[in-house]
Amino acid sequence: MKEEQKNPIQVVERMMRLLDVLEKHPEPLGLKQISQYTGLHPSTAHRILSAMSADRLVDRVEPGSYRLGMRLLELGNLVKSRISVRELALPLMRELHAHTGETANLSVRHDDEIVYVERSSSGRAAMRVVHVIGARAPLHVTAAGKLFLLEEGFARLRDYAKRTGLAPHTKNTLSSTQLLERDLEKIQRQGWATDNEEAEIGVRCVAAGIRDDNGTLVAALSLSSPADRMKLQWGPLVKETADRISREIGHRPGSRIGVA
Repeated sequence: MKEEQKNPIQVVERMMRLLDVLEKHPEPLGLKQISQYTGLHPSTAHRILSAMSADRLVDRVEPGSYRLGMRLLELGNLVKSRISVRELALPLMRELHAHTGETANLSVRHDDEIVYVERSSSGRAAMRVVHVIGARAPLHVTAAGKLFLLEEGFARLRDYAKRTGLAPHTKNTLSSTQLLERDLEKIQRQGWATDNEEAEIGVRCVAAGIRDDNGTLVAALSLSSPADRMKLQWGPLVKETADRISREIGHRPGSRIGVA
């Protein structure tokens, strides 16, 4: 252990290499395999794994065989409980606003409505669209809301339609199940949703989903602007930003197939 005591930074780096290898293999790995994957000498890997095992960062399944330990699960749950989507999203929302000059919104679903919980905007634009924090809107008239309708699946869309009647807010509102299904199919293909003056004439919006570590859609990031200022390239930009927020809260691509 003298080598490790002399260079604690190197020990931490080696610990991370060991954890990375064990993370990639759901089945327990033998010391020889671990040594090959990490490039560490077996005796070095064994010393570090023994110390990690004592702290429950790894479990010794049987002599010479290791897997990730329960302490990591405990720490992960603790971190998850302390994560605030709003707190982590706001810096990236500000970045999106600075890039586009338009209002960035964060919203969540409550029953059959979208609730706006955060926004990033400034008063510099001569004309701007601002959704008041705490404001609500039906799912089918908003870009953000459509993401949650798609998440539920087409089979449950008709239930939503029966409950709400797909009440129109403007002449552009998709107030038939057939039109809404067609729009959801488009969202599914491209990865982001749009609102073409469906909630308010003169206002357009684009939104993408934010997912947690389980792949669950927990929020939506949207960009609202006067209709004549909305740009096609903002769809991919909003999706990219939403994906970055998702990674911040622990999402890893592939954990679930969905919109974002």
